[in-house]
Amino acid sequence: MREVTLEATGPLRLDEDDIDEGKGDIAVCRCGLSEEFPLCDGSHRRTEDEETGIRYKYVDGERRVVEEIRLSEADDEREEE
Repeated sequence: MREVTLEATGPLRLDEDDIDEGKGDIAVCRCGLSEEFPLCDGSHRRTEDEETGIRYKYVDGERRVVEEIRLSEADDEREEE
């Protein structure tokens, strides 16, 4: 499990300029960790030894264990509606 925060603001159109010349394809990031998001840069390799049942967050390339998730009061109010 991993917590990923993305700052994407809308759809992005990929075109021929996004094709990797060496591989001849477009690799799209599915882990959310790529510095080249939405394109894959291989950052998912850092997750290979994650343990099942533990939530991780990657900050500046460093893996941290998420001990607790707290909701803000605004989040609590939305859940009550």
